[in-house]
Amino acid sequence: MTILNFLSRNKPPLIIAEMSGNHNQSLERALAIVDAAAKSGAQAIKLQTYTADTMTLDLTEGEFFIDDPNSLWKGNSLYSLYQKAYTPWEWHKPIFDRARELGLIAFSTPFDETAVEFLESLDVPCYKIASFENIDIPLIKKVAVTGKPIIISTGMATVAELDETVRTARGAGCKDIVLLKCTSTYPASPEYSNLLTITHMRELFNCEVGLSDHTLGIGAAIAAVAMGATVIEKHFTLDRSDGGVDSVFSLEPSELAQLVQETERAWQALGRVTYGPINAEKHAVMRRRSIYVTADLKAGELLTKKNLRCIRPGHGLSPKYYENLLGKTVKHSVKKGTPMQWELLY
Repeated sequence: MTILNFLSRNKPPLIIAEMSGNHNQSLERALAIVDAAAKSGAQAIKLQTYTADTMTLDLTEGEFFIDDPNSLWKGNSLYSLYQKAYTPWEWHKPIFDRARELGLIAFSTPFDETAVEFLESLDVPCYKIASFENIDIPLIKKVAVTGKPIIISTGMATVAELDETVRTARGAGCKDIVLLKCTSTYPASPEYSNLLTITHMRELFNCEVGLSDHTLGIGAAIAAVAMGATVIEKHFTLDRSDGGVDSVFSLEPSELAQLVQETERAWQALGRVTYGPINAEKHAVMRRRSIYVTADLKAGELLTKKNLRCIRPGHGLSPKYYENLLGKTVKHSVKKGTPMQWELLY
């Protein structure tokens, strides 16, 4: 089973549970996250494959130290943060094995060429490129030559940068690309999500498009499905109160289950362009207003506003004929509650 089996606007959106560093350096917890993702209804689980040394330098000053007061990770060096968050490479196989046993698509985000080579040894079905790496052309090429589908988060990328990335991937042999609209703030604010970009992105790059969502809750994800997103990626944890590098903007199991359910409902609600009553509304048509005689009438009596009204149900003539009927005479006696028909008139 590959990710392509799920990606279609004729199917509910693919829900990817992003484990990231929420395993809190416990393989047992990592496996429990896989179990919970499957039980909650997600179709895929995603890891991140790197080490602190493949991400940055072991320095604690200047740009290598996080001192932004608005950052979730302030007070950490980049190196120490990645040490806390990384998933040990020897954990990948047992995590992937557990996921596959449960019917989940299991894959990862590589952050350098060694990670790609390692993931190839595990025969992953597809790859994810993170927003911060979507301009890493050598990495894009390395992943693309595998020929496997690539999901690319588009956070911060300009149209020109995305064009270069997509052209590079296709030129290197990747036939199946999925772009995820993404806002690279943690957590992200809904007002900065700009989900209208989803339809534009699909038309511009002629590929499937989804959302990598860092907002709190599931509202943005549901809206993305309404915009045509076929993939939703959300960070996932067992319990936010347990802490973890990404726990603040991660969903818990009950919330993930709700995301699966509500995005499917949103997809179902899209339907198609249609007017007029659908099959399910055929009986409802008879509950529309129509014209009824509202008093007993004798033959030759005039129709007036006192004995003719537009009421429910809809068995009589359409209300649009009401003004035309006033002043007309009935050709025989008519009982109160009779739906008005032309044959009642002279």
